[in-house]
Formats: sequence, C-alpha cells, structure tokens
Amino acid sequence: MTEKERLPYRLREPFLSKTELALFRTLTEMMASRYVISPKVALSDVFYIVRPNENVHFFNKIFRKHVDFLLCDLKTMKPSFGVEMVKPIAKNGAREADKFMEELFTDAGIPLVHIPSAETYDAADVISLFQIAVTKVGKTTPLWNMELHKDAVPNCPICGKMMVLRINRNGSGSGKTYYGCIDNPRCAGVMAIE
Repeated sequence: MTEKERLPYRLREPFLSKTELALFRTLTEMMASRYVISPKVALSDVFYIVRPNENVHFFNKIFRKHVDFLLCDLKTMKPSFGVEMVKPIAKNGAREADKFMEELFTDAGIPLVHIPSAETYDAADVISLFQIAVTKVGKTTPLWNMELHKDAVPNCPICGKMMVLRINRNGSGSGKTYYGCIDNPRCAGVMAIE
C-alpha cells in the first residue's frame, strides 16, 4: 500500500498508562494464579440490557465505557471482580460515573474494587480494598438470584439471535405485544408473550 492508500488508523501508544501498568503488574503478581486479568474491558462485553428496545436510554450509560480491569475465574472465565482506578475524591463526594459503576457491578453481584491511582502499589493495601469490595457486595442479592431470568430476553427459536419486543399492528391480535427476531425480515422467528 502506498501512503495514500493506508487506512486512517494508528496504534495507540502506550496501551496502558504508567499507573495502569503498575497496577496491572501488581494484580498479576498477586492473583495471576487464580484469575485472568483483562485490562480495559468494555461494559457491553460484560453486561447486556434486558428488553433493549424498551430500555434504550440505558444503552448510553454503558456504550463506549469500560472497566479498568476485569478479573475472571481461570476455568470458567466468569467475572469475579471489577477494578477501577480512581482519582482522589473531591469534597463533594464520588462522581456520578463512579456511582453508576458501583451500582452496576453491585447489582450483578460482582465486587467492584476502587483503587486510588498511583505509580506504585502495596499488596497489603490492595488486598484490603478487595476485602472492602467483597463486604459491600455480600450485603446485596445478585440479580441472577432473583426470579431467575424474569427479565431475560429470549433468543430466536430459529436462528438463535436476540429477540426484541414488537407490537402486532394488523389482524385479530392487533395491539398485542410479542417477541420477534432482531434479524427480521431475514428471519421470521416469533415468540408469543403470555
């Protein structure tokens, strides 16, 4: 390719900032034997929105946002901890984004560990922050334990893709809601709502 034909992308350097890299190394030394440590994981890769066409306004809360580190079980890759690097808290308390992240992870039953941004980290301090996060989540009931799949969106019985809520516009069922395949009209999968 000539210079004119090159795509307009360049490698972002560095991938991790100096403080992120220091924390990554600390977490790896402490926990790599028990967890896979993934940096900068998109929230949309961890969470999905139930009934997405009914809850569109919640999409922007996770779109293009990430958790600094996600620690996953080595065997199952199930998320075990979220880790967020935080700047010193101002006098007026935590930022709205920090409060949202805390609520999001707590509702899912995943401890979210807030670690102050620094150039070096003490393992004992990091462990105590993990213990605080576990204690906070221990006081809540994770969403997946509450009436299992009550809010889950079904998958299409034909192609397996997610279904969306639709309203019947014609015929005897006019005005009734049902689930239709997100890939409609290519896929005609439907599911009645009882």
